[in-house]
Amino acid sequence: MKLTAAPARLSTVSATFEAEFKARLHWSADTDAAIEQRVADILADVQLRGDAAVLEYTARFDGLAAGSMAGLELTQADFKAAFDAIPAAQREALQAAAVRVRKYHEAQKKASGESWSYRDGDGTLLGQKVTPLDRVGIYVPGGKAAYPSSLLMNAIPAHVAGVQEIIMVVPTPVRGSVATGGSGGQAASNKGERNELVLAAAYVAGVTRAFTIGGAQAVAALAYGTQTVPKVDKITGPGNAYVASAKKRVFGTVGIDMIAGPSEILVLADGSTPADWVAMDLFSQAEHDELAQSILLCPDAAYLDQVQAAIDRLLPEMPRAEIIAKSLSGRGALIHTRSMEEACAISNRIAPEHLEVSSREPHKWEPLLKHAGAIFLGAYTSESLGDYCAGPNHVLPTSGTARFSSPLGVYDFQKRSSLIEVSEAGAQVLGKIAAELAYGEGLQAHARAAEMRLK
Repeated sequence: MKLTAAPARLSTVSATFEAEFKARLHWSADTDAAIEQRVADILADVQLRGDAAVLEYTARFDGLAAGSMAGLELTQADFKAAFDAIPAAQREALQAAAVRVRKYHEAQKKASGESWSYRDGDGTLLGQKVTPLDRVGIYVPGGKAAYPSSLLMNAIPAHVAGVQEIIMVVPTPVRGSVATGGSGGQAASNKGERNELVLAAAYVAGVTRAFTIGGAQAVAALAYGTQTVPKVDKITGPGNAYVASAKKRVFGTVGIDMIAGPSEILVLADGSTPADWVAMDLFSQAEHDELAQSILLCPDAAYLDQVQAAIDRLLPEMPRAEIIAKSLSGRGALIHTRSMEEACAISNRIAPEHLEVSSREPHKWEPLLKHAGAIFLGAYTSESLGDYCAGPNHVLPTSGTARFSSPLGVYDFQKRSSLIEVSEAGAQVLGKIAAELAYGEGLQAHARAAEMRLK
């Protein structure tokens, strides 16, 4: 039977559009109760038993048995050996991507990540001190689902921010073992499945230490610390449902980047871009996951027909055609709008992770776009370039959270302390104000502390 992908065909002029639109956008972030309970048990066990628990769960879930944590730690020599072993073309691509990502985040640091201060007329100093986190943990999916680009996007901004220790955890499951953090699985003594490109990326990005552990047990080790794995200040990076649940549970003990939902792309098109290009851009997110969402908004109905035809023609060529088909049929949509202005308004309602403005005049529409993780301007700016090497970070808010969240950046690896130095003259003015407000709140000690400094 021929595989087909049938994104929902919607029109904003339809009386049923609102209901159909909301149904297509709906996605529940609720985690299975069994996963939540298993994760809670793992976190508690790692907090209690440390290395022993991490070793046990790594053997159970990844099939990777080791006598001690030393057998699960990667060294700088491992990173260098992996870098030297990969093909020259991959080495050059990694280094070129790293240079661009570093350059972007260095500019970001200069724009928003420096300390500052000023003095009032009475000599009072006010300002902000920006300091890097001491140590961060980066979760990198491993085994077959390995993402060296994700490592670059997490480690490089941390490095630029000035973080001194970057601890990577990357599962290296034995072929055929249960997915890390899951249930069941048989322990094995054979070596786990390492991805050389990930280790090479760790070399390029400046990772300090790394452990071949994953799942909820890796998150727990980073959050609480063990006899071997150092406790970090923040955990970033993507993972499966167990990792996401664990990150939610340890938030407060450590910082986290975000809880990411399925990947998303929204394309605003005026019909000027080749339909094949747009179809492939929709595929680029759909191939991630059956729950990934790919949406096209366009005021030209004939162009939507062309894109659907391109989808039908190109789909059989794709190695992940079955996943793409399920994603597009289950969550995808081709939406006919009254105008590009209306398309922009709908885009703001969606607040997509990736937003392509595939138009002859992308800068005409960009001012109308308020909510998106990243905005890709023009027909030649495919979302995939942002994923790998354009420079801006590809860790982006999903599931509408771009309404209030930002891409991962240097600022995620820094913290800010307020600076206040009140002069004697300043204390005469501020003390009266503070005392008045403190008495109004019934906090007499606050008021007296301010009044004692008055002449």
